[in-house]
Amino acid sequence: MKVLIIRWVVLVVSIIAASYLTGFVMKDSIIVDPTPGGIGVLFVGSAVLAIVNATLGKLLKLMTLPLNCMTFGLFALVINAALFWAVGSMGLGFKVNGFLAAFVGSLLVSAISAVLGVFVPDEKKDKD
Repeated sequence: MKVLIIRWVVLVVSIIAASYLTGFVMKDSIIVDPTPGGIGVLFVGSAVLAIVNATLGKLLKLMTLPLNCMTFGLFALVINAALFWAVGSMGLGFKVNGFLAAFVGSLLVSAISAVLGVFVPDEKKDKD
């Protein structure tokens, strides 16, 4: 349970970092409310993003498997961006303005989560 909460915090931090980094390139692309209440809502939004990616994302990637094979897996980036944009448009702690911002933001969230995820202990290794 502790590892799940740590991964949840890593996802929230990566969304905040992605909104900050995309602000350098595109003005008002990903907006995060920095107040304590906004960060609390961002935790809910990141949980929704994780659930949508785990359920709907897998289903969409399975349905678009031929297109994904033809593009050597690059269409999966479009699916991730569309899901990030869809969850961002719900107003749950972050707002995404436009598909390009969603594309860049989803790439940054994935990269930052991967880098920060290295420091999170694995549950399977702890049990051995």
